[in-house]
Amino acid sequence: MGRVHLVRHGEVWNPGHVVYASLPGFELTEAGVAQARAVSRYLRSAPVVAVWSSPLERALATAEPVAAHHGIPIRVDPELVEWKMADDWAGIAWEDLPKERPGELEAYLEHPLDMPFASESLTALAARMRTVLASIASRHDGDVVVVSHQDPVQAARLSITGRDLANQHVDKPAHGTVITLKPGTPWTELTVWHPEQAQLAETSAAAATQASAHRPTQPSAEPGVDPEANSEQLGIGLEGERW
Repeated sequence: MGRVHLVRHGEVWNPGHVVYASLPGFELTEAGVAQARAVSRYLRSAPVVAVWSSPLERALATAEPVAAHHGIPIRVDPELVEWKMADDWAGIAWEDLPKERPGELEAYLEHPLDMPFASESLTALAARMRTVLASIASRHDGDVVVVSHQDPVQAARLSITGRDLANQHVDKPAHGTVITLKPGTPWTELTVWHPEQAQLAETSAAAATQASAHRPTQPSAEPGVDPEANSEQLGIGLEGERW
């Protein structure tokens, strides 16, 4: 049993700013596609033997570059789908929720463990995700990538590592975040990676290349002269929307 790389899907095209929940037709933006590709690059050297995904378009589109790179199919498990509570709000603009469903958004944000109106409680969501992750991990000898949604990913990482679900809204994964977990009792969270880290690395690399291109030619060190001393004398040196 290897590691489990738990991934939140990339950014979604949602000009109406609605709760899309499990509604069809919500695909990735250009930025979301770039995030999916960044996830694939990040995981390119991992010994991935399986890629699992929620059946929703945004998750499948995020899983596709990873599966393509490793030459394996995407496996779909409906238990990886969005928090079913969101389906109660599907199609409603976030700005209209307080008027359409009074008190519910406030409850979601302030005390997510106490939402009697929810069709699926946070505790039930955590149990669902914990069960499906344990099942997926047990089937494979090697690393597994699992693509799901923000609240399911957050509930999974908290519950499966023995942390309090009251922290559901603390440090939630942004689009394209990869949370690497090691199965055990309890599971261990090893690393958290964001696509922005790749962008920063690329920006830094580009800046370093540009600086190198404009670097003055360093004279050859004379015998007995420290090359580092020459460098110093020349002044050369290089320095997440919900659902």
